[in-house]
Amino acid sequence: MNIGVFTVLFQDKSFEEMLDHVAAAGLKMVEIGTGGNPGNHFCDVDVLLENEDERNKFIDAIHSRGLEISAFSCHDNPVSPDESHGKQAHETFVKSVKLASMLGVPVVNTFSGIPGSDETAKYPNWPVTPWPTDYSEILEWQWEKKLIPYWKEAAQIAKDHNVKVGIELHAGFSVHTPYTLLKLREATNDAIGANLDPSHLWWQGIDPIAAIKILGKANAIHHFHAKDTYIDQENVNMYGLTDMQPYSSVQSRAWTFRTVGYGHSPQVWGDIISALRINGYDYVVSIEHEDPIMSVDEGFQKAAQNLKNVNINETLNDIWWA
Repeated sequence: MNIGVFTVLFQDKSFEEMLDHVAAAGLKMVEIGTGGNPGNHFCDVDVLLENEDERNKFIDAIHSRGLEISAFSCHDNPVSPDESHGKQAHETFVKSVKLASMLGVPVVNTFSGIPGSDETAKYPNWPVTPWPTDYSEILEWQWEKKLIPYWKEAAQIAKDHNVKVGIELHAGFSVHTPYTLLKLREATNDAIGANLDPSHLWWQGIDPIAAIKILGKANAIHHFHAKDTYIDQENVNMYGLTDMQPYSSVQSRAWTFRTVGYGHSPQVWGDIISALRINGYDYVVSIEHEDPIMSVDEGFQKAAQNLKNVNINETLNDIWWA
């Protein structure tokens, strides 16, 4: 398993400074934002698409430091009820797929997006309960009229370019569980898979290892994020898991994103690494830092070290003892 990092956390550095920093930490891969929520600080997609010399300089800077690109990431809402927002998200996705194909990057990460409640909606609507039945009707309309039609086209674009789509299972979007990911995959094609992030599973009450087994059987894990979550049960009792307090309200929040090893023990993370290998995934574990009580560099360094301690680096070819 390769350890990498989602480089969006190094916005204060130049491209080459970022690469030097990642290489010095002993990591092997970088996940690079190409627009949308992650921004494109290190990757001007339009320039790279149009200029072969710039593409060569870009990829040479990465390879010369012993690094590879694990994925391009353009997390956004391509099915937004705001038509201009959805159009921009789609265009960024398509450009990211084309650039990934040119550079041999196997995965583009994003969100499924979330539509509104109907054709007249101005804002996204995330139904999470079947009653009142209005919510069930909204959910059916979203999938049948918006989500599946959009992703049939988008997934085909990815497949035509030999690129996989890593959809992050993130609450607030239509695809946020193993079930919804597999539902979308079945309705489109196998270019669709998960950018699996256990931090979003834990606070939804989903066991990440169980999710790995479910998605691994379908060969539907395309990329993996390494981020932890701490759940404060006393605060859960007050606010529930759908806690709307700002992430900065750590003392009272029901759950908080944490650096790897600070929400769950190294043993748990070792079990996750093992489960990934057992269930057919042996690609990248990409560090994402969103810990509200730890600086970017300390969080990055601690996550890198904790993952190195539990990572399985080599493949066993033969059961030599039996």
